[in-house]
Amino acid sequence: MRWFSQRYAVRAGIIAALVGMTSCAPRAVETLPEPRFKPQAVVQRKPLVPPAASVVPPAAAHRAAPAPKHATPAPALADSRAWQPAAQSRPWQWIVIHHSATPAGGAVAFDRMHRDKGWDELGYHFVIGNGTDTRDGQVEVGPRWVHQKWGAHTKTPDNRFNDYGIGICLVGNFEVERPSAAQMQSLVRLVAFLQRTYHIPGDRILGHKDAKPTDCPGKNLSIAQVRRQAGDLLAGSPTPYLAAQPAAQPAAQPAAHRELLRDH
Repeated sequence: MRWFSQRYAVRAGIIAALVGMTSCAPRAVETLPEPRFKPQAVVQRKPLVPPAASVVPPAAAHRAAPAPKHATPAPALADSRAWQPAAQSRPWQWIVIHHSATPAGGAVAFDRMHRDKGWDELGYHFVIGNGTDTRDGQVEVGPRWVHQKWGAHTKTPDNRFNDYGIGICLVGNFEVERPSAAQMQSLVRLVAFLQRTYHIPGDRILGHKDAKPTDCPGKNLSIAQVRRQAGDLLAGSPTPYLAAQPAAQPAAQPAAHRELLRDH
């Protein structure tokens, strides 16, 4: 009887254990409930790319810079009207041509040299530059011409070449060199203008040495050529147009030069 009770108790324990395991096991979930939130859309961000550096084309890199707006203008040119004096004209009868016998110079330099000699001012009426103190062929109009004042360039006992002679000086020493083509062109045009305006005949176009003993204006300046070319210019037209001439402008302050001319 005891044996039966023990067996019965063992079986009952096994059955109780099985029932307990069944009650503790988790229940299987067949499906998950629907989510209660809306998922946010994922935005694809583009990677940041630095801007490309500007590239200057090779041609543009070496392109010349534009000219300044206020560039210094070139010196003005004046025609033969610059040679017409405002004052009442003197009764001119002669044209006397000189050289400065110096390698350089201009109206300002010669004015100072003449004043150093005790003269009142520049002795010539016109000075034609050689490219040193003034441009090559530039005609400078002296104050004597502006005021129609007697000259101080060819002194003789009767002083007629100063009183009634127009003095023209070309810068240079034409004992050792020739006047430039620009100087000769300006000289011929100026002489033709003076001849026409003051009715001066060709035989009264003189070199300094034609009026008195001197080497001026040098052996390499032909007065005969000047007479011929001025005559040809006048013969070409009753009122020849004398082409543009460099404007009469003061020269820069030059160094002092030696001058052979000593007439007053």
